Amino acid sequence: MEKPFLEVFPGLAIGNEIKELLKLVMVERITMPKDRSSLRIYIASPRLIEKQDINKLENRIAADLFPGRIMRVKIHEKFRLSAQYTPEKLYDLYKDSILEEFRQFGMVEYNILRRSAPEFIDGNVMVLHVDDNMIYRIRSAEVARVLEKIFTERCGLAAEVRLEFIKSEKKKACGEDELEFMVCEHKASESEALAEGKNTADTPGTAGTKKAAATPKQGFTKKTFGEKKASHPEEGGRPKEGFKPKESFKSREGGRIPYRRSENPDVLFGRDFDGEITKICEITGEIGEVILRGQIVQLEKRELKSGNKLMIFDITDYTDSITIKMFLREGQEEDADAAIKKGNFIRIKGITIIDKFDGELTVGSVVGIKKCEDFTTKREDHAPIKRVELHCHTKMSDMDGVSEVKDIIKRAKKWGMPALAVTDHGCVQAFPDANHALDKGDTFKVLYGVEGYLVDDMKEIVENSKNQSLDGTYVVFDIETTGFSPVKNKIIEIGAVKVEHGVIVDRMDEFINPEVPIPFEIERLTGINDAMVMNAPTVDVILPRFLDFVGDAVLVAHNASFDVSFIRHNAELLGRSIEPTVLDTVTLARVLLPNLNRYKLDTVAKALHVSLENHHRAVDDAEATAGIFLRFVEMLKKQYDMKNLDDLTMFNRSDDSAIMKMPTYHVIIIAKNDLGRVNLYRLVSWSHLRYFSKRPRIPKSLLNEYREGLIIGSACEAGELYQAILRGNSDEELQKLAKFYDYLEIQPLGNDMFMLRDEKSTVNSVEDLQNINRKIISLGEQCSRPVCATCDVHFLDPEDEIYRRILMAGMGFKDSDEQAPLFLRTTEEMLEEFEYLGSDKAYEVVVTNTRMIADMCEPIAPVRPDKCPPVIENSDETLRDICYNRAHEMYGDDLPKIVVDRLERELTSIISNGFAVMYIIAQKLVWKSNEDGYLVGSRGSVGSSFVATMSGITEVNPLSPHYYCTNCHYYDFDSEEVKKFSGMAGCDMPDKLCPVCGKPLTKDGFDIPFETFLGFKGDKEPDIDLNFSGEYQSRAHDYTEVIFGKGQTFRAGTIGTLADKTAFGYVKNYFEEHGERKRNCEINRIVQGCVGVRRTTGQHPGGIVVLPLGEMIYSFTPVQHPANDMTTKTITTHFDYHSIDHNLLKLDILGHDDPTMIRMLQDLTGLDPVKDIPLDSKEVMSLFQNTDALGIKPEDIGGCKLGALGVPEFGTDFAMQMLLDTKPKYFSDLVRIAGLAHGTDVWLGNAQTLIQEGKATIQTAICTRDDIMIYLIQRGLEEGTAFTIMEAVRKGKGLKPEWEEEMVKHGVPDWYIWSCKKIKYMFPKAHAAAYVMMAWRIAYCKVFYPLAYYAAFFSIRADGFSYEIMCLGRENLERYLADYKRRQDSLSQKEQGTLKDMRIVQEMYERGFDFLPLDIFKAKARHFQIIGDKLMPSINSIDGLGEKAADSIEEAAKDGPFLSKEDFRNRTKVSKTICDLMVELGILKDLPETNQLSLFDF
Repeated sequence: MEKPFLEVFPGLAIGNEIKELLKLVMVERITMPKDRSSLRIYIASPRLIEKQDINKLENRIAADLFPGRIMRVKIHEKFRLSAQYTPEKLYDLYKDSILEEFRQFGMVEYNILRRSAPEFIDGNVMVLHVDDNMIYRIRSAEVARVLEKIFTERCGLAAEVRLEFIKSEKKKACGEDELEFMVCEHKASESEALAEGKNTADTPGTAGTKKAAATPKQGFTKKTFGEKKASHPEEGGRPKEGFKPKESFKSREGGRIPYRRSENPDVLFGRDFDGEITKICEITGEIGEVILRGQIVQLEKRELKSGNKLMIFDITDYTDSITIKMFLREGQEEDADAAIKKGNFIRIKGITIIDKFDGELTVGSVVGIKKCEDFTTKREDHAPIKRVELHCHTKMSDMDGVSEVKDIIKRAKKWGMPALAVTDHGCVQAFPDANHALDKGDTFKVLYGVEGYLVDDMKEIVENSKNQSLDGTYVVFDIETTGFSPVKNKIIEIGAVKVEHGVIVDRMDEFINPEVPIPFEIERLTGINDAMVMNAPTVDVILPRFLDFVGDAVLVAHNASFDVSFIRHNAELLGRSIEPTVLDTVTLARVLLPNLNRYKLDTVAKALHVSLENHHRAVDDAEATAGIFLRFVEMLKKQYDMKNLDDLTMFNRSDDSAIMKMPTYHVIIIAKNDLGRVNLYRLVSWSHLRYFSKRPRIPKSLLNEYREGLIIGSACEAGELYQAILRGNSDEELQKLAKFYDYLEIQPLGNDMFMLRDEKSTVNSVEDLQNINRKIISLGEQCSRPVCATCDVHFLDPEDEIYRRILMAGMGFKDSDEQAPLFLRTTEEMLEEFEYLGSDKAYEVVVTNTRMIADMCEPIAPVRPDKCPPVIENSDETLRDICYNRAHEMYGDDLPKIVVDRLERELTSIISNGFAVMYIIAQKLVWKSNEDGYLVGSRGSVGSSFVATMSGITEVNPLSPHYYCTNCHYYDFDSEEVKKFSGMAGCDMPDKLCPVCGKPLTKDGFDIPFETFLGFKGDKEPDIDLNFSGEYQSRAHDYTEVIFGKGQTFRAGTIGTLADKTAFGYVKNYFEEHGERKRNCEINRIVQGCVGVRRTTGQHPGGIVVLPLGEMIYSFTPVQHPANDMTTKTITTHFDYHSIDHNLLKLDILGHDDPTMIRMLQDLTGLDPVKDIPLDSKEVMSLFQNTDALGIKPEDIGGCKLGALGVPEFGTDFAMQMLLDTKPKYFSDLVRIAGLAHGTDVWLGNAQTLIQEGKATIQTAICTRDDIMIYLIQRGLEEGTAFTIMEAVRKGKGLKPEWEEEMVKHGVPDWYIWSCKKIKYMFPKAHAAAYVMMAWRIAYCKVFYPLAYYAAFFSIRADGFSYEIMCLGRENLERYLADYKRRQDSLSQKEQGTLKDMRIVQEMYERGFDFLPLDIFKAKARHFQIIGDKLMPSINSIDGLGEKAADSIEEAAKDGPFLSKEDFRNRTKVSKTICDLMVELGILKDLPETNQLSLFDF
């Protein structure tokens, strides 16, 4: 008794499409042998099921029903097919499955069938024309037998298979000897097996992730030809010799064997060795001694506490990777360093062992390392004349390309190609790097282009209009077909409705016998099956009736181009030419219903309240379309007063919203000159700013408008022309499309093989793909357009496909494992790809035409080389006046010589190099912020400039420490007392009264050289970075528009790429999902191929790019919204701002907490932070030495020895430990400590060690970059050399040997040179001084205005403040604090912030201050308040309550008391969870649940 398949096997994890098909399948019986090792399932299906789906089903049943057990499942399928099937139709539809079955059966049989030419005669006779040779004669009978069984037993069709042998061409090629032919055939079979399924072997870089090809299951066993050769030492395989006892060595004292390298010149380290190479992928456990070969991909050397060195490096042989660990003894380090270098190929002998530290399988106990040749495959281009690649994607191509543009260009140059086009998807962000890949004077040409997303917004709503009346005769129709191509597929139903004067007057509904089986997916979609059409008339009968029904009426259809293409094609086959007027309701819907998200028939019908009961049946769809059409006619008349079809031409140009919903096609756009580059940037900008919807769209009308200087190519299979060919458009339509392009594109067949796997595709064979390319070539000849063959490069080499595979799998692509061969091919490889076109035509499309396109393009620079600063009128004079006015205010009319000399030196340098405008811009921004009540802190080395100080840009005075009198303008720069403080800060000096007028003198100066900022030549580009209050930052950004004008400023763009951590997750997840475990070193190797791929775009936190008046931004860069966010008004540069900062001014207007905190302190205390807070307060200085100024002891606050908790720059445990180690006494010491804290490898293992060893002090150690230059000049080094050394050291580039010699020659001590070599990054002194000045003012308030300080800190700097933890009393706080400290090593990032804030609260409690209970009618949303002698917490201090919710509570509270918890939730919009928490905390304790009154309330 038969049972439905899904009842017998419920719950199988299978796809929806196969599940729908299985609903029709019945299980006849199931059998199992006595040993229960296999399962046979006999099924019957009314529909064909592809063999690959049967195989997947077998595997799924085995996996789901018998997990962890070896069970062979075999499905025996039988098909009960409709009468539409004949042997010929069956073979045509089922050929791929039959071939797959023969491939599993045996490669010779498979090749016999694959190479034979089938012919069907007399309806049920299949004649196979087979090559005539001995092997084929023997095996062909088996092929015929199996085919007959498939036809008759499986499919129920009476069929006979006959064989006819034809003279073999292969035999001639291989030689007359029959055995020789057999060998040749065997080799060909193996290579073809590899070509058919590239999964059969690992290639370098695939990491062995693909499954081996299926082995033959029955009937045929391959013979082995020839004897097996002995394995080569370099090939894989385990060593066969037995264990050999190790030679004994005489050990020296201590039992250690002295190290001695072998005398063999091939040995790089250790002893000589020989033996067979083991592939790394074969090492799955501790298998003992192995010999490996590989390339070193990662390298690390560590110094152990014992003083010995540990060398850790990863090697890969591109089947897998493994880590090598070598402990280096005395005398080994030099050889190891020489042998083990990243990128080297080596052979190595050692022992496999599980590492106890990380549990990874590694190789240790290394015997020796030998030289090894590069064993990776190297492709070369030997063609005498090289081709040009016109279609190439890089890592900037939206998670799609995986190769660096510089690597692609380097390869093209190496191969001798004259040019290469960079055409990323939708963006041009690889252009700057592409330009940098060229050397000066390089003859190689980069063609700069984009693969855009083209939208045809020029499609006419009415085709072939004769200005018919809207009240005329219209035939609204719909057809159902067996597929999408009018050439390959058939009509199965026509439904039509005739409309006259707005009324339906007639109908037509006819089935058509397609004379082919209806595909299952079409039956599922339409409900039409073979039985329904078997007895219907054929198209040659129905179509003339339909054309007569139409007559001269206007044809109306939804997506009319599809329906009309089938009618037109079939009419041509019948010898009838038709040129009807056609109206498309889809295009009309986009105009009249712009708010719809999509325009499918059911969506439009629903929007217009038109009935559609049986969607995807022609007659019902036609009725619905007629209803839609009549509604549209009514709208056209009423809303637009239209009467005739010609009136609709006003809609031919689509609006923006319509363009953002229309289908897109790929298009290649290449700039051939600088005008083209600007137009390209304009198109890219508009596509991102105006037309972005899922992807950046380029309307065809816009491309036409700005086409000058551009070359347009038809792109890949996703291009408009290729898609039109797939749809079966008429030659006339194809020629019209082809003429739009400057060249047409064809690609290797492998690029489009995915269409053969798509059951819905009209492409069914390799020959179909070849014919499409032939069609494109034919169109090129007809339209006089060159046809170019391209690779559509997405990765550099075939083995690199794994990186793209993993990225696509990470993004959820189901076919990620079916990667097309999108690698860069040589000229010879491309000629071979297109040999089916004939050698002459192949050469034309591969070489001649691609070079012709390249020759049409001029060499251009993607980024303008010239500098274009903004212009502010009279900026030179203005800057000079501002500086001297301020200098006279400070130092009087008779300026000190040091002031005049410094001003003149700086102004001369600044003005002569054109930098004055930058100072004026910064001055305007700072003055505006100060005017609005917000201090501005300077960043970077701008504080080194006295002009910056005098113009108000920074408050750091770089002159040497000095006194001056604000009353009588006395000054002292030169006295012995002042000179003692050289190199320190003015505020370090003792207080002093003016000897002239007796008033207190002002102390100033930080002794910072100007050269740190602009260099000794004064021509170093100034970088003026400013820290504005975070609250004020957006206002400062807006003010730049006031300065420069609207549309002249843009946010500096950034590019977000795939980071190591994310890529690691992608790779790890990929292998886990494929059931493979990979060592971390192999994952890390593959990760390196994935990192750097563009994911998104963003904006610099404070960068503003300024466009000079009179210039177009498109001349420099395209522009876009950050992350393509169409809801924001922010516009950023498309290029990363670093790419254009050499020619456009970038302002750094950054947001920072310190100025915000100082503004709040100013509001709370009334202090002027500049005038009222001295920088020499002993109480403030003591915070960095002890806790006395706070009136508490360290044991009261958890053992913290300093009062610096919560002070910017110094409040972390790391910084406080530095304070304890260095014991600062002066303000200038704090500046130096800040420099140490912000540097990389400046303190730890460097200055700290030197101070501990007594070699240096906080005053003599290298703390800031300025220290190096000043010290070296003092030692007698030439100024320029000292500056160059400083710049190299601060960037982590170390010291050149010649610099080191010069330093030694001038008496620079060894510890100083050692320190320079360790440094990776250094802070400028001016930056450190600016930070410390801000921190000092906040620390001042902590000492003298504690409540104001704590209110400001908790409002602005708290990271994890919690009302529940911190505001309910000291005892409650201490309980939480103890718990957090106990778990300190495992705290989350949020908990770490909470712990930091708890320590500040603990200090506050200890100082005698407390919190008030939170009162929602008094509390502010985001700021703490001082009420009496206590603090009122902010509303957002409640854990889980965000800032917006807090704002809504504050606003709601202004409207009066809350009647109930229900009223509170309704007015504030907070969640019930938050409301309940507030009740629990006692904040809403007295409120009833609801507003309803009870009788018991009275």
